[in-house]
Amino acid sequence: MDLNRVPLAGLRAVEVVARRGSLGAAAAELGVTPGAVSQQVSRVERIFGVPLFERTPAGMVPTALGAEVAGHLSAGFARLAAAVGRGFDRSEARLTISAPPLFATRWLVFRLARFGAENPGIQVRLQAETAFVNPDQSDIDLCVRVGRGGWPGVRAERLFAHRMFPVCGVQNAARLQRPADLAGMPVIRDAHAMVDWSVWLGPEGLSEDILAEGPVFSDAGLCMDAAMTGAGVFLAWDALVHDQLERGTLVEPFPGKRRATGLAYWLVSGAEGLRRAPQRAFRRWLKAELAASGLVE
Repeated sequence: MDLNRVPLAGLRAVEVVARRGSLGAAAAELGVTPGAVSQQVSRVERIFGVPLFERTPAGMVPTALGAEVAGHLSAGFARLAAAVGRGFDRSEARLTISAPPLFATRWLVFRLARFGAENPGIQVRLQAETAFVNPDQSDIDLCVRVGRGGWPGVRAERLFAHRMFPVCGVQNAARLQRPADLAGMPVIRDAHAMVDWSVWLGPEGLSEDILAEGPVFSDAGLCMDAAMTGAGVFLAWDALVHDQLERGTLVEPFPGKRRATGLAYWLVSGAEGLRRAPQRAFRRWLKAELAASGLVE
């Protein structure tokens, strides 16, 4: 088939939809509307004369042919991304980092100036996002992600464990002398929490039934801020509240009782690893900063 008959944007849409599983997720990655992605996919299907996806309530499921085509496209776009990357003038060192919003805004951003001072020739761009990104298929150089690892097609280096523990404002610390005292405190809850209180209460021989009601927020950063005001106790994690604990605006009432969740923070790079000097410099700097913060086991 003449490649010129098939629009490149349509092939890109097919690849992303197959990989992400829905029009909405693909649209978010491509920076367009779901309707635009749907039109591109339908256009390619009309050119091929066969469907590449089954439209289901759960999302877009590739047909056998669609999965085969998408696999070739993923490999092809990865090679295109590598070619484009090599085409840029790397003498002007640029580094694009993707990190979870709360890690970026509550820990990383306050330390980036030190990286710039130590590496004045490297221009850093920081993107705050949670969706998994393959650096070989985007303009991202390195990702920090929370999960269990094992992502296909990338290299992932474990940085530190994700650990949960209660925190509260200074005004409430005296009320929490032992874990059972949680029964008398309002509990601040994150509506989108990945981990519930059972991870921390279980090893203490306690049940979530002892916990009182309290305010609910859609963002863990708001939960942390509410805890600082004395609104209650919040189940937080290391990177989120490290600086507030250091400043004394939050208190860890039960020191020595941080519980691993099975998740971890990872530094994710492309399949070839850290090919560029700026990537290696950022890795060295990040690990040193994590160690200085006491986050590395």
